[in-house]
Amino acid sequence: DVQLQASGGGLVQAGGSLRPSCAASGFTFDDYAIGWFRQAPGKEREGLSIITNSDGNTYYAESVKGRFTISSDNAKNTVYLQMNSLKPEDTAVYYCAGAPLVHAGNSAGYYRTSLYFPSLYKYWGPGTQVTVSS
Repeated sequence: DVQLQASGGGLVQAGGSLRPSCAASGFTFDDYAIGWFRQAPGKEREGLSIITNSDGNTYYAESVKGRFTISSDNAKNTVYLQMNSLKPEDTAVYYCAGAPLVHAGNSAGYYRTSLYFPSLYKYWGPGTQVTVSS
């Protein structure tokens, strides 16, 4: 069974950093794209960043570009989200999600767009709470 488990959230002061991780199992890691999404109370789920494990290409939402960095350790089947310069508005439950790679003529365009369509990601793990205090 495909399983994704996010961990590493917590409470941090504004300006601080966190590095949640997403441990994956049950599928061939290199054949998947893994994304980080978040959802704050009363808001829709928001895509943050995607990594395609076969080639390590990364994609970011404008709201986090320059502050967040996604990376993967293929030997550990784990994806990380380094979050710096955190703001109170970053407070949310953070989720990782996965889907088989899409081999399209414009895969970069597809994955940039997929940030806005969480439903494209079939597999989701339980989230991890991130709280940023002011």
